[in-house]
Amino acid sequence: MKFFTVDSYEKMSRQAANIIAAQVISKPNSVLGLATGSTPIGTYARLGELCAQGDVDFSEVTTVNLDEYVGLPVENEQSYRYFMNKNLFSLINIDLAHTFVPNGCAPDIEKEVSEYDLRIERLGGIDLQLLGIGIDGHIGFNEPNDVFVKETHEVVLDPSTITANARFFEKEEDVPKKAVTMGMQAIMQAKKILMVVNGKKKEEILKKAFFGPITPQVPASILQLHPDVTVIYTEE
Repeated sequence: MKFFTVDSYEKMSRQAANIIAAQVISKPNSVLGLATGSTPIGTYARLGELCAQGDVDFSEVTTVNLDEYVGLPVENEQSYRYFMNKNLFSLINIDLAHTFVPNGCAPDIEKEVSEYDLRIERLGGIDLQLLGIGIDGHIGFNEPNDVFVKETHEVVLDPSTITANARFFEKEEDVPKKAVTMGMQAIMQAKKILMVVNGKKKEEILKKAFFGPITPQVPASILQLHPDVTVIYTEE
């Protein structure tokens, strides 16, 4: 496990982008697991710059996203498909047919989550998984629980998660109460994991996740069992 502390969001974003770029350069047909939220936006912007400069080619890359809100159509500006199209996919030369985000509007959510796991399996698993961490220790939308949930699944969002995400919506009542999230198996089977963390408010949860007991009450703590985790943290 590697920890890097940097003094600015820009440095965090550049370092994370360099790690992802190195993965794609070394394996052009990489499968990248991607995250949403405000923290990786700078990383995605930097990847767009590297692609525009001709330094990284994403034409053979496949991506699988961690999660999606239930009930938000892809055209909704707060859907994670919309987020990815805007903040990354439109900036790089990737084939959109090779970008996968769970369908939170699927008529049969149980079928959707089962097929999502099968898709990741057919792809041969994830080469590099990008993660953030929630203030309660969630990764993806794997919320504090009594057990680590193995498969992709539908989850009722924790009130703290809803409050944290309310800044992206007109009002807190507009935040969806459910989401579809990749389960722990696909995350933990990724060959490499890269976590980006921004802000002093995440300091305590980082300590619990990486230096406390492994418990589903702090979902990110399971990463202690992974053989190749890199964490880039800024106190900015």
